[in-house]
Amino acid sequence: MGFKRFQRLSHDQRVGFLGKLARDESGNTLAMIAAALVPLLAMVGGGVDMGRSYLSQTRLQQACDAGVLAARKKLGSEVVVTGVIPADTATVGNKFFNVNFQDGSYGTSNRAFQMTLENDLSITGTASVDVPTTIMNVFGYSNVDVAVECQAKLNFSNTDIMFVLDTTGSMNETNPSDSEPRINILRTVVKSFHGQLEGSKTPGTRVRYGFVPYSTNVNVGALLEDDWVVDDWEYQSREVKDVNSNTGTYSDDENWVKISGDKTRTLESTYAATYHAAVPGSSTSSGGELGTSTGGGGTAAYYSCDNALPPETMVSKNKVLLSTSTEPYPGPPAGTKTIEHYTETYDGVDYWTNLWGTTCQVYRDDYDDEVWEFDWTTVPTESTSTTYRYRAIDRSVANWRTETTGCIEERDTYEINDWDNVDLNRALDLDIDTVPTAGDKETQWRPMYPSIIYERELSGWNNSASFNKNPVNSDSTFFQPTSLPSLVACPTASRKLAEMTAGEVATYVDGITPAGTTYHDIGMIWGGRLISPTGLFEAENEDEPSKSTSRHLIFLTDGETETFDIAYGAYGVEPLDQRRWRSLAASGLSLDEVVEKRFGIACDEVKKRNITVWVIGFGVGLNPTMTACAGPGRFFEADDASELQDVFSNIAAQMGDLRVSK
Repeated sequence: MGFKRFQRLSHDQRVGFLGKLARDESGNTLAMIAAALVPLLAMVGGGVDMGRSYLSQTRLQQACDAGVLAARKKLGSEVVVTGVIPADTATVGNKFFNVNFQDGSYGTSNRAFQMTLENDLSITGTASVDVPTTIMNVFGYSNVDVAVECQAKLNFSNTDIMFVLDTTGSMNETNPSDSEPRINILRTVVKSFHGQLEGSKTPGTRVRYGFVPYSTNVNVGALLEDDWVVDDWEYQSREVKDVNSNTGTYSDDENWVKISGDKTRTLESTYAATYHAAVPGSSTSSGGELGTSTGGGGTAAYYSCDNALPPETMVSKNKVLLSTSTEPYPGPPAGTKTIEHYTETYDGVDYWTNLWGTTCQVYRDDYDDEVWEFDWTTVPTESTSTTYRYRAIDRSVANWRTETTGCIEERDTYEINDWDNVDLNRALDLDIDTVPTAGDKETQWRPMYPSIIYERELSGWNNSASFNKNPVNSDSTFFQPTSLPSLVACPTASRKLAEMTAGEVATYVDGITPAGTTYHDIGMIWGGRLISPTGLFEAENEDEPSKSTSRHLIFLTDGETETFDIAYGAYGVEPLDQRRWRSLAASGLSLDEVVEKRFGIACDEVKKRNITVWVIGFGVGLNPTMTACAGPGRFFEADDASELQDVFSNIAAQMGDLRVSK
């Protein structure tokens, strides 16, 4: 058997063959399409399957990001201080992942999601799925593996935080479900809050803290420049008008010595005391008498022994002058001292009545020639009476830094009638930015001098008192607010914004002493002044180069507005100085209502400076003025220590920059 030998065609033969093939088109198109379908199918199939893979990857990345963000938010910033990870942190993260990428989405399988808490308290995550192929399955590729990574961090950019804290006397009270006074709880929570922020900030980040404790007033004197304070000011005080000296004598019996005789005392009888009921709203009893003790009916109610004593009450007293002597008396005033030596004899029967609770006890004293010796001494006396002129008196305050405690009277303002159109050119107290002009008293602050304040011819109180604005000459001492410390309370000194260590924060808040009553407006006004980036401390509060600052004012109170017209505060003695309020009858609003409205105006001015305001009611409900000041999501009510801690942790988390870092 032989093999046929394939010969190589000549050039002419090859040309002739190809020419014939080229000229013969039958069957060529089908062959060419068939040859092209394979790569075309791979191209289209790959595009379809890869498109599904990319879509799955995008959605998987979004779900991964959502999961770690939710978990990091749940973790919060308190973990920095306590080291305790909330039990449901992982549960929350998985829930958000599952919602954003459900099992089987886009036909995927083998979905997996894993989170890890890193040493810097960031949360990292990995997620993966298998994306089944369709057309590419023909070429041996059944699945496309898709995997993503994600990470969430809670960082703090440059942040300024001003604490405006109600430190009135009620902060010494204890909430029903707590075991410590509110002030102790506040101290602990503020320290924890500081620890959370300091532990969460990244290197190079500036977080500063400031404090404005407030009650009847604020203590900001140490923060003011000399040119920001007046040189002299008018205070509701007094000056000496006349001094009158009177001379006379004063006599008294002394040196009693029993010589002889006897006295016997017996309980003769008892009977029920007479009860005098109080007259509601009055200081008199039902019988018209004035009363000082209580007996169940009010401040004027009392018991008394009104029954007459037995008629046989009779004691004879026989006093005999034995001798008289004189001697020099050094005084003052110097003169002569006269001494008369007497004996006195008692004989007979005497009765007297003792009130014991609601029972009257009648005692009988039997005297049997009881003899006593004593001296009757007379010395010269001199008394001085002073008549004062009570009025508004101009006083130099050149030494105010050493003479006062740091509380101030506000600069010029006016009684506002149109609250929708407040003129800040007149209400300079509500203008939180204008820097005072040296020598311009309208723009400057005035030191408080509580010890020299006298309120002349005061009648009543609790915002319904009657005052006399006219000068008064009197030798009486009119009402001084210092007689009730809560009416002139000067809180702990305020602090400007500064970076503070944990020790510095602890020292400051532990030194806060509650006292005084509740004037919310002065707290908001000065909180705004100390944090404003465009006002008194602009040079210190402006942003660092190339770094913006997040600004927050945290306003905490444990009580509603509580004012007293007889108090001496940031606006002087309100009905006498009449800077922002005269009386309920004259102003049409109570002093409480005026303070509330001015608080609202001051809060609006703070927010205009791009400052976030947070308002917290601790052991008290917030009124509409407070909630409107903060706005939705930024006001809270806490009934006890645990809730207050949660509130501050919530605020800390919202202050932080929670973001996806990869």
